[in-house]
Amino acid sequence: MKTNRRDFIKTAGLAGTGMVAGSVASCSDTPSPAVYDIDKDRGSQIFNMCGYAAPKLDVIRMGFIGIGNMGTRAVQRMRLLEGVQIRALCDLHMDRVERAQEFLEEMQMPPAAAYADGSHDLWKKMVEEEDLDLVYICTPRAQHTEQCVISMENGAHVATEIPASATLDECWQLVETSERTRKYCCMIENCTYDFWEIMVLNMVHEGFFGEICHVDMAYIADQRNTNLRKDLEWRTREFINRNGNIYPTHGLGPGCQILGINRGDQLDYMTSISSNDFTMGLEIERRAKEDDYYQPFIGQWELGNMNTSILRTEKGKTMMLQYMVGNPRPGTRVHWVVGSRGISKKQPRPFRISHEDYGNRWLNDEELKALEEKYTPPIIRIAGEMARKVGGHGGMDWIKEWRLIDCLRNGLPLDMDVYDAASWSAIVPLSEWSVANYGSPVKVPDFTRGAYKTNPPVDVAMKLGGGDTRARSIPDKPIDDPYEVY
Repeated sequence: MKTNRRDFIKTAGLAGTGMVAGSVASCSDTPSPAVYDIDKDRGSQIFNMCGYAAPKLDVIRMGFIGIGNMGTRAVQRMRLLEGVQIRALCDLHMDRVERAQEFLEEMQMPPAAAYADGSHDLWKKMVEEEDLDLVYICTPRAQHTEQCVISMENGAHVATEIPASATLDECWQLVETSERTRKYCCMIENCTYDFWEIMVLNMVHEGFFGEICHVDMAYIADQRNTNLRKDLEWRTREFINRNGNIYPTHGLGPGCQILGINRGDQLDYMTSISSNDFTMGLEIERRAKEDDYYQPFIGQWELGNMNTSILRTEKGKTMMLQYMVGNPRPGTRVHWVVGSRGISKKQPRPFRISHEDYGNRWLNDEELKALEEKYTPPIIRIAGEMARKVGGHGGMDWIKEWRLIDCLRNGLPLDMDVYDAASWSAIVPLSEWSVANYGSPVKVPDFTRGAYKTNPPVDVAMKLGGGDTRARSIPDKPIDDPYEVY
């Protein structure tokens, strides 16, 4: 079951959409990128969702699809926010729904409508029967697009775990449905709300680093056990016979915001290569000797240990995006921003900034603290203390949800819209295509259909107002994270 060109184009949703793929050039040929003429085939934009402010909601009636690791903790956090009513809970397993009901009871909130009978389509009944303003989706990745589309068609905004789509066709389904219904489709990428990432983004907007020319972003973690856990079999199957960057958004999201993607600039094309796998296949074989559960997975792991993708924007800026989850190394979310006047780096630690006004050296702790005091944006000043107490990957989970609810309650545009959900998710199938075609460059679709040229930047400073959303209460200790925090 090896990935080949024909099978990949079929499974990635590239066939039947008018795309023309260039062939792999030989060393003596002039390089010719694969060109996907999606803009022409998809017509003009129905309605521009970037900068769109939906009518404000004093009370937000929420429904959850998926109450597993991520969903359970999302319920725990969302119940703390003023103005949120959790009206419906859906999962395959009733015990998970009952556990979430206990969280509501602890807050003296009424029980939510329960949907859990083992049926994979029961969520459809929930979004059709319940009068919901927001559906929060925490299911396996392959289900995200259909659940987003049907929820929007039933009148609800949607917030989905990452990635939002698995294929380019699905990306366009999200865009066209959101534009047609004028319902938000937000991919809840928590790393865009990390304290450091959002401060650096504010510094970029204020021109501190000069003109940004390049960013290095990566998601690196030892997930050998997590990706082979029996209770997370869907994750294991996500990796079978796939090779590319299949989980890019923790680095890609912050990087795209820094480069102004979909908001002044646009991803133009990318190329992607992967190393061989030197660990996961052997680990599966080792486990299979002790447990027959792993027998069907022998020889099926295709993902290389390190995937490296290079992306170029319309304005000539670049991003290096890496993904590694099969090796014994500390978790690292590489975040380097290179500008014409200075640079910042988050990891490997310690966090540092260099600037020509300081002699092109790493600033000391005192100097760095002064910059943090100056450039920390209002969103952190308002929600940061709450975030540290509530938790969720160090607090960024809380900030992403606090910001979403605050925008909905105050009629503010979202920081991450459907075009971000589509373009960030599209990197998954595009990287797979490039890897399968010897690193050939591949065109990245413009899901804004030209609107990126005039779309407003992310409102990091919250200049439009808001910030009045508060927590009903703060837990005695931070909510546990499902996976390692770094």
